[in-house]
Amino acid sequence: MTRKKKVLFVCVHNSARSQMAEAFLKYQAADRYEAESAGLEPGTLNPLVVEVMKEEGIDISANRTKAVMDLYQQGRRFDYVITVCDAGQSERCPVFPGGESRHWSFPDPAGFSGARSEKIEKTRQVREMIKQKIAEWIDEHGKG
Repeated sequence: MTRKKKVLFVCVHNSARSQMAEAFLKYQAADRYEAESAGLEPGTLNPLVVEVMKEEGIDISANRTKAVMDLYQQGRRFDYVITVCDAGQSERCPVFPGGESRHWSFPDPAGFSGARSEKIEKTRQVREMIKQKIAEWIDEHGKG
């Protein structure tokens, strides 16, 4: 049996985009990948993200946010480190030795304004973008 590839998704607060990416990779390809997520400045899990992920049948409500620097300082190794924040924030991410780095830009649900229904709809759109990107990435990497 081949070793599962380790993937780390990084964004600013580890409260939305990186949590969704981790959950979708686990959901779609847990047999091939070990997925984790972390943030530059860990915050609080976004309740709208928890809600829209439940719509997909994925419960992330028990997840906690983690600091990327803690993983780095522990000497953790990842085959892939994928930033899912905007380009300006991705420059702050540490380089993990031996890993292939990628950047995927997605809007931050924490920055959405408007009524709750508008924020939920925008968060769903981000969820769908991340879900699609994860599926494409899995296809691109074949059997991992």
